Amino acid sequence: MVAEALPTGPAEPAGPAVRAARAADWFSLPQLLRFAWLEGLSCLFAVCLFAGLALSSVVPLPIARYDALLIYGIVLTFVFWAVRLETGTEALAIAGFHVVGLVFELVKVHMGSWSYPEDALTKIAGVPLYSGFLYAAVGSYVCHAWRRLDLEFVGYRRIATAVVAAAIYANFLTHHFLPDFRVLLALAMVAATWGVMVGFTVGAVRYRMPLALSFVLIGFFLWVAENIATLLGAWQYPHQADVWHLVHPAKFGAWALLVTVACVLVASWRNGRRETPQV
Repeated sequence: MVAEALPTGPAEPAGPAVRAARAADWFSLPQLLRFAWLEGLSCLFAVCLFAGLALSSVVPLPIARYDALLIYGIVLTFVFWAVRLETGTEALAIAGFHVVGLVFELVKVHMGSWSYPEDALTKIAGVPLYSGFLYAAVGSYVCHAWRRLDLEFVGYRRIATAVVAAAIYANFLTHHFLPDFRVLLALAMVAATWGVMVGFTVGAVRYRMPLALSFVLIGFFLWVAENIATLLGAWQYPHQADVWHLVHPAKFGAWALLVTVACVLVASWRNGRRETPQV
């Protein structure tokens, strides 16, 4: 079963009727709508950022587009904090994603993986500073989903998973001049998270699914978001220089790996709350 509904009350026998009721509860329309609503709220920062990307592509601006997007991202972050959509500690954690993302961008743009073709005053080595907000949006989603869905990693091997996630991040930075180990690292992450379940709550029902599967699902939706972002001119791959083309499906796997880094960072930041670590 992809996701299993768990009882929130006293323990009950897991007979065929109980299992059928749990499956029916998961696939019921109200639960799916509740889940979609919570996911949508968790993506609110990313949605607002994409709205800014879309508007900036059609509305004349008095300054360079990338500079305007940097200002917009800063204002958006302040507004989210001011109206309490994000706590101060969450805003700081998301700022950490911004820094991690900028380091990643500096290396990747230098190696020619993608580019930011428009001019701007706030570009360093070809990387506009606003690009860090694209990674901050991922961090915001993970932080919000953790809080809104009451996430819990059961059987989480904190040290093993963190080591593999760090190796994944390093491999993405070094594979241009060292061997690319991403396939082996993907297998290592599956091994590190084997048997680990992520629990989450929708309404009054508690669910769980394999942690590795959640990485794959998030990675897929990030790949879809990347296609939209490149269509809006957020950045550009070499094969999109003349005419926009679909981002290569291999990037789906890359996002699935990168999201493990985001989840490990947030799990570490939350200091292992409600986890049962097994090192």
